[in-house]
Amino acid sequence: MKIAIIGAGAAGIMAAITAKRVNKNLDIDIFDANKTVGKKILASGNGRCNISNSSISSKNYLGENPSFVDFALKEFDFKVFEKFCKSIGLLLDEKESGKVYPLSNEAKSVTNLLSLALEDFKVNIYYEHFIDDIKKIDNKFIVICKEKQFKDYDKVVITSGLGAAPQLNSSEKGLEIASNFGHTFNPTYPSLVGLQTQNTYNGKLQGVKKECNVSLYVNGNFEQEIFGDVLFTAYGVSGFAILDISQRAVLALTNFSDVELRINFFPKINVNDLANQIQTLFKTLSNQKAIDILTGLVSNKIAPVLLDICKIDKDTKSSDINMKQIKALSHQLNSWRLKVIDTQGFSHAEASGGGVRTPEIDNKTYESKIVKNLYFAGEVLDIVGNRGGYNLHFAWASGYLAGKHIAIK
Repeated sequence: MKIAIIGAGAAGIMAAITAKRVNKNLDIDIFDANKTVGKKILASGNGRCNISNSSISSKNYLGENPSFVDFALKEFDFKVFEKFCKSIGLLLDEKESGKVYPLSNEAKSVTNLLSLALEDFKVNIYYEHFIDDIKKIDNKFIVICKEKQFKDYDKVVITSGLGAAPQLNSSEKGLEIASNFGHTFNPTYPSLVGLQTQNTYNGKLQGVKKECNVSLYVNGNFEQEIFGDVLFTAYGVSGFAILDISQRAVLALTNFSDVELRINFFPKINVNDLANQIQTLFKTLSNQKAIDILTGLVSNKIAPVLLDICKIDKDTKSSDINMKQIKALSHQLNSWRLKVIDTQGFSHAEASGGGVRTPEIDNKTYESKIVKNLYFAGEVLDIVGNRGGYNLHFAWASGYLAGKHIAIK
């Protein structure tokens, strides 16, 4: 039996290795646009590879039907994944947060060991092959590349991902192929990405980083709250908290909703106590400028912008600040509002949302319900995970189930 796998990422590699373990006589070809396997694996976790998470459920995923992942997460939970990793010589480091990294702390060790496993199983890899189309004629698939045609495949697995990180040769070709076979898909959008805001303060806050509470409001309604790093940039905001909250924020943007962030710089202090603390400082240091005193609370980049928003002259002495102005300062620091207008796009996104609609895919085998012997796994499906190893784990899990079933005649 002859199999074609489109994409040598986590899902495609897992599908190939799993299939070969079930049926060593399979003839498997993997096609990838890059020169090596696992380009996105190498880029994950800033080169450290946040390979999985030890605590996973469908609550960690977004999509038309997040519960689609339940069976895969049950069949391929963290213990099964850990066993797989040991079988190829990869040891893991599980953090208290649940995030999992290779013990080597290097993504390169992951791709090296996966490459060796593929080599051991005699999986053939066609590097730098860009797929133009796939056709099915008389129950056999033809993979069409710019260079030539590859014929007589009994089954095909699409694991080519979506548009996030196009600099790694990512594309939405898988969606085009799925559409040609009669599949539909939900609109794609960049996920885990920096957010552009309407007011950038002319870049005056660029480089400011602080742990904050970030609340998301969609059409004026509270949606989500995240605690973590916020980094102000020339275009808006980034940082871990922003990447996390971007998933729901960008989904709302794609639906043309009004999206607003409210940043609380002092989440452990309520707004009234913060006002009292500011008032005490101003009274104690009454002869100093308010802007100088505020730099003891916030960044020296934030202080002048804060005063400007609250319509207080930067040269005003603290003794001349009244209680109404102090409350305005406190409320601004408690709920700094930013209207989100766009994202930094796919080139800066860690993942893509949207994709092939999951009601059209069997959640136990990952076979198409529309075209027999056509399978989909990984990011090309309308499933996107939170930051923290969830996207890679879904790629492993979906690739595992697809691999098990393509091995069966």
